[in-house]
Amino acid sequence: MASEGKLKGPASYFPSIEVKYHKPMSHWLALVDGKRQLKHMEIVNWLKTEHGLGHGHANAIVAYQLASNS
Repeated sequence: MASEGKLKGPASYFPSIEVKYHKPMSHWLALVDGKRQLKHMEIVNWLKTEHGLGHGHANAIVAYQLASNS
């Protein structure tokens, strides 16, 4: 089985996030961009409390976006 197209790291959660929460990743990544003044776990907790994301999904979104914009 070829793994060339397989997502790795935090991005591996993206397909299930889109299915479970019915929003494209661009939506979630833009939300994180709007909270860049906060620390990583503060953004994770905000996504969990305000948007109902699970911890793993919220953490994956934040980790990916903060790493890609650093």
